[in-house]
Amino acid sequence: MARGRLRIYLGAAPGVGKTYAMLEEGQRLAAVGADVIVGFVEPHGRRPTAALAEGLETIARRTMEYRGAAFTEMDLDGVLARRPQVALVDELAHTNVPGSRHAKRWQDVEELLDAQIDVVTTLNVQHLDSLGDVVRQITGVPQREALPDEVARRADQIELVDLPPELLRRRMLHGEIYPAERIEAALTHYFRIGNLTALRELALLWLADRVEEGLQRYRAEHGITTPWETRERIMVALTGGAEGGTLIRRAARVTARVPGSELLALHVVPSDGLTHGDQATLAAQRELVESLGGSYHQTTGDDVPESLLQFAEAENVTQIVLGASRRGRLSTFLRGGVGHRTIRRSGPIDVLVVTHEHASGADSALRLPHPSRATGPRRFWTAIALATVTLPAMTLLLVLLGEHVDLALALVLFLLAVVVIALVGGLVPALFAALVAGLLADYYFAAPVHSLRVERFADVLALVVYVVTAVVVGTAASTAARRTYQAVRASAEARALSRLATAMMHGRDLPELLEQVREDFGLEAVSLLERDSGHAAEPHWFVVASTGTDAPERPYEADVESPVGDNLTLAARGHPLSGDDQRVLGACAAQLGMAYSHSRLAAHDAETGLRATAEHTRASILLTASRDLRDPLRAADGALGSLPARGDAEETRLLDHVRSSVRRGLQLVEDLDELSRLHAGALDLYLRPVDLDELLTAVLDALGPGGHTIRCVLPEQLPDVIADAAVLTRVMTALAAEAQRHSPTELSALLTAEARSGQVEIRVTDGTDEGPRGSERETRPSRVAADSLTLRMSRDLTETMGGTLETVAVGPGFVVKLTLPAAAPRRGGH
Repeated sequence: MARGRLRIYLGAAPGVGKTYAMLEEGQRLAAVGADVIVGFVEPHGRRPTAALAEGLETIARRTMEYRGAAFTEMDLDGVLARRPQVALVDELAHTNVPGSRHAKRWQDVEELLDAQIDVVTTLNVQHLDSLGDVVRQITGVPQREALPDEVARRADQIELVDLPPELLRRRMLHGEIYPAERIEAALTHYFRIGNLTALRELALLWLADRVEEGLQRYRAEHGITTPWETRERIMVALTGGAEGGTLIRRAARVTARVPGSELLALHVVPSDGLTHGDQATLAAQRELVESLGGSYHQTTGDDVPESLLQFAEAENVTQIVLGASRRGRLSTFLRGGVGHRTIRRSGPIDVLVVTHEHASGADSALRLPHPSRATGPRRFWTAIALATVTLPAMTLLLVLLGEHVDLALALVLFLLAVVVIALVGGLVPALFAALVAGLLADYYFAAPVHSLRVERFADVLALVVYVVTAVVVGTAASTAARRTYQAVRASAEARALSRLATAMMHGRDLPELLEQVREDFGLEAVSLLERDSGHAAEPHWFVVASTGTDAPERPYEADVESPVGDNLTLAARGHPLSGDDQRVLGACAAQLGMAYSHSRLAAHDAETGLRATAEHTRASILLTASRDLRDPLRAADGALGSLPARGDAEETRLLDHVRSSVRRGLQLVEDLDELSRLHAGALDLYLRPVDLDELLTAVLDALGPGGHTIRCVLPEQLPDVIADAAVLTRVMTALAAEAQRHSPTELSALLTAEARSGQVEIRVTDGTDEGPRGSERETRPSRVAADSLTLRMSRDLTETMGGTLETVAVGPGFVVKLTLPAAAPRRGGH
């Protein structure tokens, strides 16, 4: 059946304009003659949004009661009965009031779509189910409403409604998103610049993935297999050899030269599941790829070029980077190398063949196969010895049987011996045994006897067939033995790693995990050691956890060591480990390193959470205290100002002191509010050239009459400063008031300014830094409190404007130096 079309306006956070965009689309559709109704719109008190809904037919909401309270929801039956062409339904992830037909609004929308009604809706990225944990980690706020990603993926059109974080915070500050009582808390917590930037990135990346899915779906539906170079995707093929690092770096350099390109690495594993590459080398190359910003992949296939090209076509790869062949000329002639075959089949995909130090070098020389890893040197030589003893003994026994044994029987028995030798020692001993047995059969059982010459053609054919059969059967037996060994080995390795991973998931502590490793490898003692990076000259190690008797405390005390990183290593005492065991121990060490890192991160997160909670509590208390203090202080200031003047000088002096203290308290409360707004990022600045003469007039007016005087000394030709006039007035007023408060009775506070190499330096002092007052200044204690609230507020505001503020240690007096960028000289002079 035909369904309605779903269009989603996606936003990174509340307030970006999703509902407004949805209503604009509704007005546009209505203007071209479409039958549009408003099923549910939540303007959240925003007048422009509510005004945009005017003129559109609105289906009245349905009122429902839940726990004694009344709630309104979309009237689904009313919309279905009205049956419009397009329905506007806000907040797709909304949870309906219990008792509704559906638990979620997206289920209501699905019913509308099934009724062939097009739906235009809105969604915030934090409500996508797959991103819930990420959003909670970023913002610290769990999402109560979640939308299954599959619902959003099925949308016919998704449009991103985006605003820069700074503009969104400005809208919040101006009251365009939340009511006034929620603004400060929102700016301080959820609407921080970092949170909004991260949510914006999540929305962009999620939408980019949907665009990529749509492109791949279109290519698949239209049978398009040739790459579309919408962006460069460069794939490097890895064999597990030592040349992989060179290829990865070469591919990364190519990627870096093309903006927006993507780096992929692919290793092809044979279909039997047994990789031919060295696992430690592949692990290092994977780490290198990921450190360069690429992604590592594995695929299965016996035809390497075909597997490479299938993956390249599926991932829309535009370039393939291959290493030059390590095979010799004869081998390449008999069967073309991977590079040659890949180039021949690549079609429109470019193939870059990179030379390296291992290409067609000593590694390509013709040599006999080395003993199988499944057998090892001991079993190899055991099989050679077994062939040397068994074949002559079997020949002697058959000769003693005399006429009862012919050539055919001898060859069958010799073939059985070859199979046994292949199972013990692998292919090379089997080939040796087949040749020796063939010569023995020819000498003792083929006419003429006791001669290597063969008279009958049938005997020649039997010997040739025997040798060929022995080689084939020996090869098959050797391969079966090797792969059986590898399968058993892989099963044991997987079991060991699985047990360790399961123990980690169950929250076992490090000593228990180390004990499990010790038991798996039959070691005497195991330690996890960490190096103290503070001891650069001589490494200092300490034991993170250990198990067993006499566990090593230093890496050089261990019989076996497996480094995890630069500062972490797994050290063990016991019997030496084989190369395969060492490799598995390295994997276990990596898991133990992860467990240790996770435990440290968990402890750090817990500590950080406690600190953040304490900081938040302290900030809340300060904000609450400042608000609670402001009104009483203002009332006290007004009451003191209304008191009539009396003739008593002492009483007047005390009253002035009380007024000064109350105003000082009001100033501190305002400083607290200013700091809170500044640190919450809610302070808007307008930087422009500011005339200091005009600004100082405003400062003197703000200081008001009374108190100590302040002298201003400025040169005639002083350039303007780049600053926010209101903020700089606030800073200068606060500093001047502090200077007046600290200046002695017989002196006046002093404000001077001078231009220095593109900057203007302003000094505010209490006057004690002038004149020869050495002895008196040395005996008076310093009055500069570098950590006072006024100085801290002034410093933070000045740095926000691009300037600096510092206290100057000149005697015990109050001396503050403020430096701001100078504006370019005005035309026609200052």
